[in-house]
Amino acid sequence: MIRERAYPVDPWHIRETRLDLDLLAQSESVFALSNGHIGIRGNLDEGEPHGLPGTYLNSFYELRPLPHAEGGYGFPESGQTMVNVTNAKLMRLLVDDEPFDVRYGELRSHERVLDMRAGTLERTVEWVSPSGKGIRVRTVRLVSFTQRAVVAFLYEVEPLEESARLILQSELVANEQLPPSSKDPRVAAVLAQPLQAEEMLEQRSGGLLVHRTKVSDLRMAAAMEHLVETPGRHAITTEGHGDWLRTTVACRLEPGQKLRVVKLAAYGWSSARSLPALRDQVGAALASARLDGWEGLVQQQQEYLDAFWDHSDVRVEGDPEVQQAVRFGLFHTLQAGARAEKRPIGSKGLTGPGYDGHTFWDAETFVLPALTYTQPSAAADVLRWRHSTLDLARERAQTLGLQGAAFPWRTIRGQECSGYWPAGTAGFHIAADIADAVRRYVQATGDYDFEREVGLELLVETARLWRSLGHHDRHGRFHIDGVTGPDEYTAVVNDNIYTNLMAQQNLMTAVDACKRHPDLARRFGVDDEEAASWRDAAAAVHIPYDQELGVHQQCEGFTRLQEWDFENTPPEAYPLLLNFPYFDLYRKQVVKQADLVMAMYIRGDAFTAEEKARNFAYYDARTVRDSSLSACVQAVLAAETGHLELAHDYLGEAALMDLHDLHQNARDGVHVASLAGSWIALVAGLGGMRDFNGQLSFAPRLPSRINNLDFSLLWRGLRLRVNVTADEVTYSLRNGGGSARLTLVHHGKEVEVTQVRPVTMPIPSAGPVGPAPTQPAGRAPVRRATPHH
Repeated sequence: MIRERAYPVDPWHIRETRLDLDLLAQSESVFALSNGHIGIRGNLDEGEPHGLPGTYLNSFYELRPLPHAEGGYGFPESGQTMVNVTNAKLMRLLVDDEPFDVRYGELRSHERVLDMRAGTLERTVEWVSPSGKGIRVRTVRLVSFTQRAVVAFLYEVEPLEESARLILQSELVANEQLPPSSKDPRVAAVLAQPLQAEEMLEQRSGGLLVHRTKVSDLRMAAAMEHLVETPGRHAITTEGHGDWLRTTVACRLEPGQKLRVVKLAAYGWSSARSLPALRDQVGAALASARLDGWEGLVQQQQEYLDAFWDHSDVRVEGDPEVQQAVRFGLFHTLQAGARAEKRPIGSKGLTGPGYDGHTFWDAETFVLPALTYTQPSAAADVLRWRHSTLDLARERAQTLGLQGAAFPWRTIRGQECSGYWPAGTAGFHIAADIADAVRRYVQATGDYDFEREVGLELLVETARLWRSLGHHDRHGRFHIDGVTGPDEYTAVVNDNIYTNLMAQQNLMTAVDACKRHPDLARRFGVDDEEAASWRDAAAAVHIPYDQELGVHQQCEGFTRLQEWDFENTPPEAYPLLLNFPYFDLYRKQVVKQADLVMAMYIRGDAFTAEEKARNFAYYDARTVRDSSLSACVQAVLAAETGHLELAHDYLGEAALMDLHDLHQNARDGVHVASLAGSWIALVAGLGGMRDFNGQLSFAPRLPSRINNLDFSLLWRGLRLRVNVTADEVTYSLRNGGGSARLTLVHHGKEVEVTQVRPVTMPIPSAGPVGPAPTQPAGRAPVRRATPHH
């Protein structure tokens, strides 16, 4: 686990001031750079020592066998695993024939800085070789947001006290040796050497490698080129082999002289394009990068991020740790989606191999809300990718004996890759989560062209799924049985409220969209009868409620299950799924992550304030947060029910998930959904933002330690800025001309904001609704309201 304050608190930088070799893998995830198309882990430039090498291309995967202890009808046969592709990060340095390796000689200083405004990772090192030669090395790297195929590296080295002969070996390496990722020998064998060499091309200052995967038959190309500046004589040579290419620069320098090498690398992949086409594509990407040069690429990166932060930044006064963490969260959320372009966003983005690189419902439910209001084109692209997999989802529904589209629980390319059906196949709510993301995007942007091209068909096919999955009982109530909601400790249940309410919204959103586009709805075969059956089902959805306790039941019968013995569950027994059999978890009142609480956030229009308060207190006492997806949602409901200090505690947990490695698995990649969730906890939690029925509303309130919260978001082409203090909030518009106006709701009251006239409103005082919630023994979040002395 990363000790608290491993990275000094700084509003715009993540700074590592000394190298801890025991924490290399965690820092490689934190310092990973990506643009949504290419991702490179924050490995040291020399390649060794490393925790986990990693270079990834979005949706570039290999197929592997999916082992099932017992086969069954409809079980997926093969899984998809993101592949570690050709590594362009390697720059090995020799000083008078001694390799620069931080484990030998004397490391005088070592600092790495992730600059979230510049989009670069910079490293400065002073090192003395075993024979006493001192050098200073400065490296900077970036994955370009503006040229999506390009990665660039700057490497500068100078001798300190006396002259030195320097040899810099810059490489492209495929099939790097990785620590084993699977205990199953069949799977390990497939992933050990996933790339087959197809072509190698060497030139004086660089070259190209082309590979393809053995089973999934995807082809990728990686190319590199070097721009070298150094006083006096230097030699450059390149040599290669099927799996590696090495450009060597040799020179002799005096103290005060510097070798400066700019390495440009380009990547491309395709399942359909020929080898020459791919070779030409990466060649063109390199030519474009060369045209702009290092300074041009750095400037474009800065301008791109200036524009992003201008309408997306969240400022938090009073908790500098959360301020740093929420910017870190937004930066990684942007990195995961910026140039994904009709490809999915994995739950680790492109920062590590966790979950095999799969995308889950996290993308639509946590990451897309943050992107919809800050970088809407990226949100639309993920939904376009979902739309492109519709045929596979229809096939899956047919296999399961259902109509419409059954989207996979986890996947890269669109096929179901979950071998565990109670959490996978039964997690049907993903269909409604996708529909909710469509609804939110169209509502926030007013992009009805998107609704016609992509949205309507997704809404229609998911509505058909719910209509065929659910049924009316003899009293006319509509039930959805045998499903798993967000809480994976309560699996295969009847009438999970989250699933039922999300399905209800899905059905009604589809009805409304069909009314807006009747011609298109007819083309998809929707007639009046079908639309009426969706309306009827939505109106009759069953919502289980325990009259005696006065709380909703997460699913039918949940409140009569046996209570979990939290008092006698030791801290080391968490996460429970690794220490107790599932059958025991499934039959007791223990909640892995926000489920009914999630329903009260996304479908808050279906509950009264009193119901929310009672439900929140009941479920908070049973929720163990064994998932990183929980704290941010609990923060939102804690804020809504007036428990502002608790909301602040949960916000801290969501925001610091990776910077403090709270779940002790940051080595496998960052938790993109929790990082996006820190934005949700601030904007929807403390800012009280909701968007029910196309109406933007806010109900901001701040905890004691935060004295100012300032955030911006995009709404139908307008930039809305919200500035919250303890007593009042100011709403202002930043663009759209003098005629632009926006009607929003502030604490239940309608307010009109124009560009010429910001509106300041008082924040009504209110105490918490209901008693303070308690958490399971030993599972309370870390307090943040303790004053610092």
